[in-house]
Amino acid sequence: MSRRRPGWGVTLVALLGATGLALVTAGVAATPPRPPRPGAADAPATARSAPPVPPLGRAAPVDVRIPAIDVRAPVVPVGADADGRLEVPPLDRPTIAGWYRHGVSPGEIGNAVIVGHVDSAAGPAVFFDLGRLRAGDTVRITRADASVATFAVDGVASYPKDRFPTDLVYGPGDAAGLRLITCGGRFDRSAGGYVDNVVVFATRVP
Repeated sequence: MSRRRPGWGVTLVALLGATGLALVTAGVAATPPRPPRPGAADAPATARSAPPVPPLGRAAPVDVRIPAIDVRAPVVPVGADADGRLEVPPLDRPTIAGWYRHGVSPGEIGNAVIVGHVDSAAGPAVFFDLGRLRAGDTVRITRADASVATFAVDGVASYPKDRFPTDLVYGPGDAAGLRLITCGGRFDRSAGGYVDNVVVFATRVP
């Protein structure tokens, strides 16, 4: 019987700076995240050619479901602290995700952003398998008005933290997009965090 290595949790933090948002981590991994499936991690984030779905009005997301990786999790709003750092769900609740409430809500025109921990001291967290998604996988977001916004994955990519694609993630768009973000890549013990960020790009579908 295998035994899990002990360790400290990983904290996902976004910094708001002059050039936008970039993600960094701190902590020690309890379990390394699973590597992306072949052909998934470096897939280009291409927009879908189908006619855009009419946008929804603003409503906070309350639940995220990703059937391909068996995720169903509550979503809570997060903002930025006094230092401009993106707030995230508390590490003692690693199975919930956080929606950046100062951006658009899922279903509105633009790119909604949802972040989640990859692991914690207890083991895998809500977005542990995020890098395993492939183009065409679905993400369903239940909103506070009881509507459901469904998104199809366009691509999944892993970026070194010093080359985080701020414009692709937080920039404006002409369709209802979704960005899911967590930590990934190798865990650098000397720096106290993962070296990469995993980003899922998705577009709303009927």
